[in-house]
Amino acid sequence: MPIILAIETSSELASVALLRGQTVISRVSSGVRTHSQSVLPMIQALLAEAAIALKDCDAIAFGSGPGSFTGVRTACGIAQGLAFGGKLPVVPVVTLDAMALACHQRHGASDVLAVLDARMGEVYWAQYRFADGAAPAAVLPPALSAPEGVQPLGAPVACGNGLSAYAEAFAGGGFAEVMPHAEQVAQLAAIAFAAGATVTAAEAQPLYLRNKIAYTQAERRDMAAAKAAEGGA
Repeated sequence: MPIILAIETSSELASVALLRGQTVISRVSSGVRTHSQSVLPMIQALLAEAAIALKDCDAIAFGSGPGSFTGVRTACGIAQGLAFGGKLPVVPVVTLDAMALACHQRHGASDVLAVLDARMGEVYWAQYRFADGAAPAAVLPPALSAPEGVQPLGAPVACGNGLSAYAEAFAGGGFAEVMPHAEQVAQLAAIAFAAGATVTAAEAQPLYLRNKIAYTQAERRDMAAAKAAEGGA
């Protein structure tokens, strides 16, 4: 089994993990504003605990999104830097895949709906199915929509903070505490690595589902004026 160093910072929770064989160790830090400062010290602590150097790893994995725009850029940038420095390949892992795997592992769900709060009144979501211990297979690929636009097939077990952020739209409940974590990123990356699904540091890119990340103040004023004009028409 490869040695995989994984980084996940797509939400308020930042985590890093080191996977060796069947053993995974990890560190976690909460607070989105501190991700860029906390990740490297956590990585250094993991490598020291495992008594290995970066060059001993086989690949660097990162949660590629969807998620916080700043967060996925942070994970990608750190992964690229480490990969360049260590001359290692990179494995991007979709954050919703990692959420689904966590739900499967913790709650035994074979059909999973992952729902991540995307802010701005929207959610990132995807549906997965597990079979024979394999990696999650996407039944419905990652998408961005209003909470009411989430239309799963059948009755999957739902997970993710989108359930609590938009509770009215997800009356069926689920496991809102399940979030992207570097442990599952590392586990999925090991499968991808074994299949040869790696990229170079230069090729590593975040996964963005939202073309427009934020409106400028001028655009907000224009939209407000347009809405006011419509109301007076």
